[in-house]
Amino acid sequence: MAALQDILQEFHRIAASPQELLKSYLGQGKKVVVCSPVYSPEEIIHSMGLLPFGTWGADMEIREAKAYFPAFICSIMQSILELGIKGAFQGVSAIVVPSLCDSLKCLGQNWKYAVPGIEFIPMTYPQNRNTDYGKEFTKAGYQRVIKDLERITGETFEDGKLHKSIEIYNAHNQAMREFSEYAGNYGAITAADRNAVFKSAYFMEKSEHTALVNQLVDALKATEPGKTKKLRVVTSGILADAKELLAILEDNSIQIVADDMAQESRQYRVDCPPAGTALDSLAGKFAAMGNCSVLYDVNKGRASYITELVQEKRAEGVIYVLTKFCDPEEFDYVIVKKACEEKNIPLLQIEVDRQMVNYEQVRTAVQTFSEMLG
Repeated sequence: MAALQDILQEFHRIAASPQELLKSYLGQGKKVVVCSPVYSPEEIIHSMGLLPFGTWGADMEIREAKAYFPAFICSIMQSILELGIKGAFQGVSAIVVPSLCDSLKCLGQNWKYAVPGIEFIPMTYPQNRNTDYGKEFTKAGYQRVIKDLERITGETFEDGKLHKSIEIYNAHNQAMREFSEYAGNYGAITAADRNAVFKSAYFMEKSEHTALVNQLVDALKATEPGKTKKLRVVTSGILADAKELLAILEDNSIQIVADDMAQESRQYRVDCPPAGTALDSLAGKFAAMGNCSVLYDVNKGRASYITELVQEKRAEGVIYVLTKFCDPEEFDYVIVKKACEEKNIPLLQIEVDRQMVNYEQVRTAVQTFSEMLG
């Protein structure tokens, strides 16, 4: 158990200190590229000898970014821009921003004017992605990113090196899926522990993070799960990493047995498949993605995905963590709610954003939900 807690403590340290880690990388002479949500092509950046450094913003008061965004827009985007304006990413080579929702499109365009010292690289994805022309469109977007990265950093792209990076990222995907599987059965793994493992992945070189996750999984395998009276739930949404929210889940004896979170498991569901070239493989990965609010799906399979996940993991309910002003998630909630009702699955929706300072309403809702399930 001591070894397990030591490893978890390291994940917490990394997740809590991205600025410290970034300064360390830059101090070592590494060229860093910031990757914004939701699906930046990290494999390409990694293959060019650059270090992908993820950001989902921060819990903070938004001041400077208000000059560029309306108040009723995703606080994740606002806080990313706020961090950029305040110099949190000073020294990085560029930022890559996918164009998968209207807020992300606004982030990229506003970044050009608000943070002129760090170049903005757009990654344009198609909505109809799982077709031959969709894959070609995706590849064209990757080629645009490569061209910009070569110009900005002076590094060169090689397909063979991308193949090696894809192997590293596929191995990381597997490690994260295995961790999620084990973590759901161990009451000792709190919501905060789980989040620290997922969050830290955005700040570390992937092979290093994979090694640490594998150590954690080995420690879990060597530890008895133990009996727990915690309530088993599935979480769904974009982001659920506020300390106050995670503490509320633990205070109410809630065990996350699986998730459908954009910042968490959605990143690791799909591996790059074999293909003629590494870029074809990467485009094939994006084409195979689904069950996500920012990815077009005329059939809205995400709703049934969640209900099936509940049944598979023997969960007792779903907590839908809605990021305020996130239109794609708001649209999906109605469909998810209907699917849960049809399967008699208890569902709680809570609303959060990056500027929240008072979580008492959330606490009351979670406590009521917990008592109802108990």
